[in-house]
Order: sequence, then C-alpha cells, then structure tokens
Amino acid sequence: MELKNKIWMNGNLEWFAYIGDDEVFLGRREVPAPLEEGDSWTNELGDKFQIVDGEIKLLGRFEPPKKFW
Repeated sequence: MELKNKIWMNGNLEWFAYIGDDEVFLGRREVPAPLEEGDSWTNELGDKFQIVDGEIKLLGRFEPPKKFW
C-alpha cells in the first residue's frame, strides 16, 4: 500500500503527518507499524485516526485512552 500522506518521526520517536495543509501529531507507540489499509488508533491526546484509501484521516477528538502505570 502506498500512503498518500507525508509522515515522519522526530528524535523523540513521535510520529507526525501532513493531513491537508496541517501538521498533525499522530502519536508515539500507539501508531501501528507497518501502516495498513483500515488501521485505526487513538493517540494520547484523544485524536482518532484511520487509514482509508491509502490516506490517514482524522476522525475527530474523543476521550484519551487511560494510562495504567
């Protein structure tokens, strides 16, 4: 699958992507690797993403996942 979005990882192992003209934080460990069609995840801020037709879509903001230490 060829991904249509430009994605990158910074030195803190955080994933980012351009969705439209906006630079968006995708997450850290919660981002599935490798990315496949239909994958979905919610980052620590509560932003939910899904890959549809080879493109990362932001579905909206939801309750962030709870962290258990």
